Amino acid sequence: MVGGRVSFEAVQSRAASSPARARLLAAEHPALLIVWDVLAMPTGDVRARPYEERRAMMLDVLAGLPAPSPIQAVSATDDVAVARVWHDMLVASGVEGVVAKLGSAPYRAGRSSSWKKVWHAETTDAEVVGFIGAAAHPGLSRCDCRTGGSRCRSGWVLGWPPRLRRCSWIPFRPGGAGTVGGETFTAAETGIVVEVLAGTTRHAVVTVTRLR
Repeated sequence: MVGGRVSFEAVQSRAASSPARARLLAAEHPALLIVWDVLAMPTGDVRARPYEERRAMMLDVLAGLPAPSPIQAVSATDDVAVARVWHDMLVASGVEGVVAKLGSAPYRAGRSSSWKKVWHAETTDAEVVGFIGAAAHPGLSRCDCRTGGSRCRSGWVLGWPPRLRRCSWIPFRPGGAGTVGGETFTAAETGIVVEVLAGTTRHAVVTVTRLR
């Protein structure tokens, strides 16, 4: 928490800091680990069990931790009205939205139809495919985005937000050259996925909100 708000940017900043700087940030802004699922127990793999059962197991584990614990369970409700209040009210605390999950569903890796993110600002995932400038600190980047069921190449990402530029661990690896609309850029073999504001992929400059 920074200034009473959840700050994903502060987590990224700490991850990109030197060990000494990270210790200072940890003392200034202690972090919480918010957990929402459990995949295995001492008795074995529980991914095939319904989410409602897995959550109950998770809560039992957390109840056994010494208090106060920096590990906490994400809030959950089966009341739609309560979820709507959370969605509307928690944005002031920096919470990006809510996730709706099917309680009877097993755990499935990757994307699943059994859960859905409900954002305050709608975003879409994009993969970084090329850049201009140094690999460690790209000045411009280009992304592949999904619009509906199709894939499109975005306009340029005009630099990175300051919080992302500080993340020197972004592993851009040059993979040849690419050209779009007569513009040449270094193709990137990265696998880096970012969130961009939906709709900005149609414009010359794409708004990146965070790394995935």
